[in-house]
Amino acid sequence: MKAERFNNVWDALAKSPEEAQNLTLRSDLMNSIEKAVAAWKLPQGEAAKRLGITRPRLNDLLRGKLSKFSLDALAALAMRAGLKVKLSVKKAA
Repeated sequence: MKAERFNNVWDALAKSPEEAQNLTLRSDLMNSIEKAVAAWKLPQGEAAKRLGITRPRLNDLLRGKLSKFSLDALAALAMRAGLKVKLSVKKAA
């Protein structure tokens, strides 16, 4: 039996290439925001205030609860975290 190979975990888990792409974008944004927040070295309550969200919402983000965040919401949080979000689009291979 030959094992299937995937570019990333979302390609393996998603029901469609479109869903895999959305999950990839969201997880990349979430990871970037998490790194930015960690660099602040603030208590969660203060970090949440800085992002304009509640502490439980920040906790969801830091725990990687991807299903609770849309791409739009993550893009807005990234901006509030002082990150510049840029989307690169190219023709599929």
